Amino acid sequence: MTTIRHKVLIVEDEAQLRHALRDRLMREGFNVLEANNGQEGLTAALVEHPDMILLDIIMPIMDGITMLTKLRENAWGKNARVIILTNLSDNEKVAEAMENGSFDYLVKSDWKLEEIIEMIHERLAGE
Repeated sequence: MTTIRHKVLIVEDEAQLRHALRDRLMREGFNVLEANNGQEGLTAALVEHPDMILLDIIMPIMDGITMLTKLRENAWGKNARVIILTNLSDNEKVAEAMENGSFDYLVKSDWKLEEIIEMIHERLAGE
C-alpha cells in the first residue's frame, strides 16, 4: 500500500527559515516546494496545487497578502489551505489575511518549528 505524501509550498524570502522548514517537512515525509516571493509562490501554487501553503507577508516582488488575494481569484486557489507566517503582529494585516481565507496566522517570534509541523499535520489529517 502506498502512502500519499502531502505537498507543502513554502513561500518565504528568508532563506534560513525557508530551509529550516523545508528540511523539517521533508524529514516528516512531505513533498516540499519553495518560493522566494509571492510571484514565484503564486505560480508554483497554481501549477502544483499543494495541499498546504505556508505564506510570509513581507516579501519582495509580491507580498503575501497580494499573493493570497490573487490565489483566491483562481478556481482551485479559492479553497487552497494557507497558513500565514509573518513577523507582523499588526491586527489590520491579521484581519486582511483572514478576510482572504487564511486558515491560520502565526507570528514567527511566537511559534516553534514543532508547533508549525503539528499544525500542518492537524490541518491535513483525514486526507
